[in-house]
Amino acid sequence: MPVENPPAAAPATPPAGDGDAGACAVVACVGAVVHDAAGRLLLIRRGTDPGRGRWSVPGGRVEAGESLAAAVEREVREETGLRVRAGAEIGRVSIPGAGGVVFDVVDLACTLLDPEAVPVAGDDADDVTFAGAADLAELSCTDGLLESLGSWGVLPR
Repeated sequence: MPVENPPAAAPATPPAGDGDAGACAVVACVGAVVHDAAGRLLLIRRGTDPGRGRWSVPGGRVEAGESLAAAVEREVREETGLRVRAGAEIGRVSIPGAGGVVFDVVDLACTLLDPEAVPVAGDDADDVTFAGAADLAELSCTDGLLESLGSWGVLPR
């Protein structure tokens, strides 16, 4: 799925975008790499297209005037109800979309502000979980997600 730009970001499935036919627009997006105290990875199951029914890291578009950190913190809160603090960039991917749109996704390491909080699906997520290494083999994840996260060394062990 993603066309990686080393050192590339995890494909948080971006929101749908139609764009104008023949136009090339770059849409800034973020993804959150969040681990709990047990080292499990926070994932959401997409409730909307693209990627409906598939698992990915929380994330989405960066709104006008918003920093990457503010965007990823907002997206995690909207999709999971969890509050996080954004940290360092982990990687980046470019994902081609419909109509010449390219989603430029920057994945950031995020720390849970309340390690005891329980995630609840919200916004465009229809489920949310913390997944361990064994769980990932059973989940239908978005294209390229596990490969990208693995190449950055952030998969659960």
